[in-house]
Amino acid sequence: MNTIVCFGEILFDVYPTEAFIGGAPLNFAAHLSRHGESAMMLSALGEDALGAKALGWLEENKIDTSLIKRSALPTGRCNVTIGENGVPSYELLCDVAWDEISTDICSRRFDALYFGTLALRSEHNRATLERLIANNDFGDIFVDVNIRKPFYSVDSLAIALSNATILKISDEELPTVASLLGLNFTDNKEFCELLCEKFGNIKLIVLTLGANGALCYEANTQQLTNTAARKANVASTVGAGDSFSAAFLHKYLGGSTIESCLDYASRLAALVVSHYEAVPDYSPEEI
Repeated sequence: MNTIVCFGEILFDVYPTEAFIGGAPLNFAAHLSRHGESAMMLSALGEDALGAKALGWLEENKIDTSLIKRSALPTGRCNVTIGENGVPSYELLCDVAWDEISTDICSRRFDALYFGTLALRSEHNRATLERLIANNDFGDIFVDVNIRKPFYSVDSLAIALSNATILKISDEELPTVASLLGLNFTDNKEFCELLCEKFGNIKLIVLTLGANGALCYEANTQQLTNTAARKANVASTVGAGDSFSAAFLHKYLGGSTIESCLDYASRLAALVVSHYEAVPDYSPEEI
């Protein structure tokens, strides 16, 4: 069993009649827990009904909540409204509990740290993350690029990439990352090469390519490994990337080959998109 700290947002997508728990780090932690890993959620929740609901959900999913602080700020929310044509619009609220994540853990060894770039939208969290990394030993640092307008900047992206050993980017986010960093490239391999030249700490770059599958670039060998997308009856793509990331890291920490990591991650993502829930009820034996 590996111990992974999952740093970042816990929020609810709030519709007119109901609310659904979410946040990439939370989804990631839940999938790790399903695979028998020790997932520790490092976040903050309000002293409100949604905060209590979130704690209950985390405990039901066997996620360690000992690093979660309660806050005077409200629990994170994303208000969802449905327009006349059925198209949803999203309002990701600021000044919520997960904007002020704090921790006092120090001099501990963990197998990995996970965080996404959305959690770095606040100066408070950026400072917390830098102290966390400086004061503890992480075998790997898995960074998931989550571009959510307007909550990203060159500075927050640089902090993330300067600490990552494993970086995951989707094809939708790749152009924004390249633009922010001033990278000009002709194909995916050149993009990965340029990024690894700029940030020498990165060992692996995982690119998810939607219907075109996924690939992984290994910096030490400059090798590119591809996997095809798995067929699925798509119900919802919410949380698919989080499941892919968790499955990849689980297999990687277990010593699997990159090819096996990508294959397994693709199969779990295909299972997840066939359900409406970001973390459907499943066991690893089904994958």
